Amino acid sequence: MENVVLTIHLILALALIGVVLVQRSEGGGLGIGGGGGGSMSARGAATAMTKVTWALAIAFIITSLTLTILAARGATGTSVVDQFGGSLPAPSSAPAETPLGSDLLPPASSSAPLTPPRADDPAPAPAPAGN
Repeated sequence: MENVVLTIHLILALALIGVVLVQRSEGGGLGIGGGGGGSMSARGAATAMTKVTWALAIAFIITSLTLTILAARGATGTSVVDQFGGSLPAPSSAPAETPLGSDLLPPASSSAPLTPPRADDPAPAPAPAGN
């Protein structure tokens, strides 16, 4: 059911885009629907295109609401984390003597220097390979 409504919704979206682009605007627009020699006058064509645009827009809104209702009905009240079997990490209590902001830095590896080298220093020697 949801796939059928989604397909109709996509067709309505494309049709609505096409109808809006074909309409003549004050600046000219694409104006494909214009031209003399037709059985309808310019005013009649504009009225018909306006009615088609309104009909497509109303149908688009109805399918949007229908898709929202179908998605809400199929949704469960659980979290995305619960769907994959993950668990939230337990809150850790930080020691009181830890200065504010020191836990924002990533942990340094044992072979890495505590601070980055200065830009004017020569390249540091590579770490020994036998760790």
